[in-house]
Amino acid sequence: MDTVKKLGKDDILKVHATFRPTPLFGVMKLKGYAGKAEQVDKQHWIATFVHKRNKHWLDAGISAEAAEDAGQEVSDGLSREDSLSREDSLSGEGSLPREDGPAVIELDNRGLEPPQPMVRTLNALVRCRPGDEVVIHNDRVPVFLLEELNRLGYPYKIEEQPDGSAIVKIRKT
Repeated sequence: MDTVKKLGKDDILKVHATFRPTPLFGVMKLKGYAGKAEQVDKQHWIATFVHKRNKHWLDAGISAEAAEDAGQEVSDGLSREDSLSREDSLSGEGSLPREDGPAVIELDNRGLEPPQPMVRTLNALVRCRPGDEVVIHNDRVPVFLLEELNRLGYPYKIEEQPDGSAIVKIRKT
């Protein structure tokens, strides 16, 4: 958001991510920006944002090269090579292999600022093998994440908790 504050009306912001950054589109719209996302590879998305008065740039199909030349670029800092740290495994937030089947990754996302819960969850799914499960505990039902899971075709179950939080079990397909 520090980068967004520095953008001029004619600047272009290009964001590289390992998933479609759905929550960012809502935030940027509130700040007066229009955006589009392009999937470059299986785990590589480029989201391009322009001031709403320049929305026609997106409709005209502004190229990634033009965005790079004219704007600023940021990265979510994630890569396919990201792996769970030993501290995560020891704190119960890691891959728990089971002798009888798939691994389970448990993430306690409570208290984290958006979009961090979604980023952590999708990053965990990237590291999983088909059949593995990611179980997250969020402060509330993660609406934007559910949209992304539907888009990716990952089945999930939601268990709303009495305190308003939600536990979501996601199966990697």
